[in-house]
Amino acid sequence: MRLRSALAAVLGAGLLIVTTAASASAAAGQFRYDYVTVEGYEASGFLNSPPNGQCLNLPGVGEDNPQPGHAPKNRTDAWATVFTDANCEGNSFTLRPHTGSASERLKLRSVVFN
Repeated sequence: MRLRSALAAVLGAGLLIVTTAASASAAAGQFRYDYVTVEGYEASGFLNSPPNGQCLNLPGVGEDNPQPGHAPKNRTDAWATVFTDANCEGNSFTLRPHTGSASERLKLRSVVFN
């Protein structure tokens, strides 16, 4: 009886580990975008293997920079939904996995990968 209970506990723990690892998965690849710094210089930002299902505010285009990012490039294996405002708010646009450059006119401040 104890052996059966121990075996069930071990199997349950193993299943929990596999489930936890799957929920913490990341989009493989790189997400890139361009922006103008507060000082007025052209710059490129990027996210390497970003987490899935988590809203990410893009570095360089936060509250201290009045200019949003632009021209996103989704080179990950996941769908990317970009937002015009921080915290995944405002207008949104979805980019397919492994796409080339989006329009220079597409402005963004945050993104979520699915």
